[in-house]
Amino acid sequence: MLSAALFDWDGTVVDSGAAHEKSWFLLAEEENLPLTREMFLASFGRTNNYIIPHAYKWTSDPAEVRRLGERKEVIYREIVAKMRGADLALPGAVELVKSLRAVGVPCGVGSSAPRANIEQLVHQVGLDGAFQTLVTAECVTRSKPDPEVFLKGAASLGINPADCVVFEDAVHGIEAGKAAGMKTVAVLTSHKRADFEGLADLIVDRLTEVTPEKLRELWG
Repeated sequence: MLSAALFDWDGTVVDSGAAHEKSWFLLAEEENLPLTREMFLASFGRTNNYIIPHAYKWTSDPAEVRRLGERKEVIYREIVAKMRGADLALPGAVELVKSLRAVGVPCGVGSSAPRANIEQLVHQVGLDGAFQTLVTAECVTRSKPDPEVFLKGAASLGINPADCVVFEDAVHGIEAGKAAGMKTVAVLTSHKRADFEGLADLIVDRLTEVTPEKLRELWG
């Protein structure tokens, strides 16, 4: 049964891809480091601790990885702070979270983003107090498609993973939700429908198509 909902953040609740891309390129320019758009797209949605040493191969020194990652997020928060919440929230996202809470379904976030980013944007988009748990980059040691982030979300809510639904815009996020034993909803923000066919339980163009009643149907 539908007992909890776990949301990826970037590309699922908020339209932050352009801001993340801009912040990475500003950091690369600031530090005189190589970066292409193909490199950015291939690693979007992973943790900075994975992106910097493995995807971008900028450095493998833990202290330098941490410094670069923290600087990138400062740049990102400065960018989004100048944006309106109405321009950041993806269609239907705020309404869906509120409708789930209205029928007693607890909601949480499971994201590779730092907690400070999510807390800032939760306020900006008008979802203060809507999420009962935030599982962020600081809480996990393994990136999606590992299910750690979603399993920790379910555990913090005290809900059986099989009774949770995950909302994601990335293939490796849907894979993480499936690996956690959860129902999955793919939102076509950053991928094509064909990428999720046979993988996600439900595929939608935007969250305006989703209601609590429609989600309950995933359990038959």
